[in-house]
Amino acid sequence: MADPTLPSEPPPSSAPALPRHVEELLQEGVRRRGQGYRGRFAPSPSGALHRGNLRTALLGWLEARLRGGEWLLRIDDLDTPRNRCGAEEAILADLRWLGLDWDAHPLRQSARRGLYATVLAGLRGSGALYPCRCSRRMLADISAPHGPLAVYPGLCRNRDPAWGVRQGRLPSWRLALPPGAIVWRERFSQPGCLDGPRQVGDTVVRRADGVMAYHLATAVDELAMGISDVLRGEDLWSSTGPQVAVMAALGMPPPRYGHMPLWCDADGQRLSKREGAEGVAGFRERGFDAAAVIGELAASLNLVPAGSRLSAAELLGTLQPADLERCLRRPRPNDPQGAEPRQAELQHGVAMDAHPARDARI
Repeated sequence: MADPTLPSEPPPSSAPALPRHVEELLQEGVRRRGQGYRGRFAPSPSGALHRGNLRTALLGWLEARLRGGEWLLRIDDLDTPRNRCGAEEAILADLRWLGLDWDAHPLRQSARRGLYATVLAGLRGSGALYPCRCSRRMLADISAPHGPLAVYPGLCRNRDPAWGVRQGRLPSWRLALPPGAIVWRERFSQPGCLDGPRQVGDTVVRRADGVMAYHLATAVDELAMGISDVLRGEDLWSSTGPQVAVMAALGMPPPRYGHMPLWCDADGQRLSKREGAEGVAGFRERGFDAAAVIGELAASLNLVPAGSRLSAAELLGTLQPADLERCLRRPRPNDPQGAEPRQAELQHGVAMDAHPARDARI
């Protein structure tokens, strides 16, 4: 059933000139949102799914099924050095074991590099991008001793826009954000609004090593796949601003977003790294079968009593859409814990840490 709260046409903008087939692909995706719910789960094959990923997958699957919509699977595998051999196969096996079936064939970002490059060329041709030669060390020196640099200060914005190799390095490319607010519809977390220049900063859309940046690829895929609702962890709330900015530069409206509370212990504290990293293998080592894992995931949001054992399909049969809304709409701090360091990494291409369990960006 069509959702009247979702825009069916992109807002007026000075969108870049894209090849006709790419423009039609993006516009068709936006139109598809109006035909019904369409969600996605988008893990990175940098390691096994941890318990937070598993809960996000379950909730996304439940909402899609409760709303009579589709739940798609996308493998965010562009960052090749972080990919781990066998991780994708393990992700698919874990989802199947839990009874979380997806619609259509899984989409792999590594197979869509041509699409991202075409969009990048269009943005660059429109004057929306500029080359940036700031190194990791330079940005680190600027930010010290004040902590991670969350907003790029625009050092290269008005410099000579040279494309070529200098001192053995190619530039990264940044999207120059105009003044004003970046706004999106947020369902569960703090209001979806960030000041572009002050809180987001000019966003990297292609890294200096030639890899298409997370924000560009994600924005293009949410549009092209016709995603109506993005459900993911609250620690990715601040990543929404750059992605919505890319969509706006393409003249396209964003989907709705729902940033879900992170898994906390009985005292309301975030799980430790050891606890949070546990995945299906850890559950199975402790003697859990699939029904017990589904019960554990659902009980963490008070959807069922602690100790429940039931399949995903059985859980689905006990719920209404309002039940998910109720358990996910909870008061929370204004600044999601862990968002600033992660945002700095994604904005500047700086690998500030390398924790595979946390790098399944969904």
